[in-house]
Amino acid sequence: MNMILLGAPGAGKGTQAAIICDKLKIPTISTGNIIRAALKSGTELGRKAKSYMDAGQLVPDEVVIGIIRERLQEKDCENGFILDGFPRTIPQAEALDAMGITIDTVVDIEVSDEEIIRRLSGRRVCEACGATYHVEFQPPKVEGQCDACAGALVQRKDDHTATVRERLNVYHEQTEPLKGYYAKQGKLHEVPGEGDIAEITRLTLAAIGA
Repeated sequence: MNMILLGAPGAGKGTQAAIICDKLKIPTISTGNIIRAALKSGTELGRKAKSYMDAGQLVPDEVVIGIIRERLQEKDCENGFILDGFPRTIPQAEALDAMGITIDTVVDIEVSDEEIIRRLSGRRVCEACGATYHVEFQPPKVEGQCDACAGALVQRKDDHTATVRERLNVYHEQTEPLKGYYAKQGKLHEVPGEGDIAEITRLTLAAIGA
């Protein structure tokens, strides 16, 4: 099965991708991970991506699409894959179609903006060991201090409320239109992403017929 996971940042796509990956024995293809892998392996496309990143610029679509194309040709994708973080825009989706890649199903994890802000703005990370906490859902035993190493807990810049709101604005403007794109193809399945994780997982697996 070839599938795409959609959802705003903080919607819990990573958790569902890991479960589906284990259930169906297919890889999760994360744009960030494969760009890092291409950089490490020193492929031509990886070197191109590095030149943009070193200049502080976004990696252009044609380079990202080329890296995706190379990754989907690897042996572990023969029985299917999960795309997480790609496509992000309708032009990227059209480029995926132009590659001749057939997408069987698209699952959109639906979470309200208010809940996303609650999840991300409450996250805290240990400066020393990288352990993660949440002021509401998983607080440390001592406020501001890591349980594991007593390091200081900080809020990442990406998790500041204003930054989360901006990320959500970008998602709504650029990525959310993909729901309509894939709904017209009869491939979109919407799953509520708030509440009990086991129930969200059950609904996600039901949506893909697993």
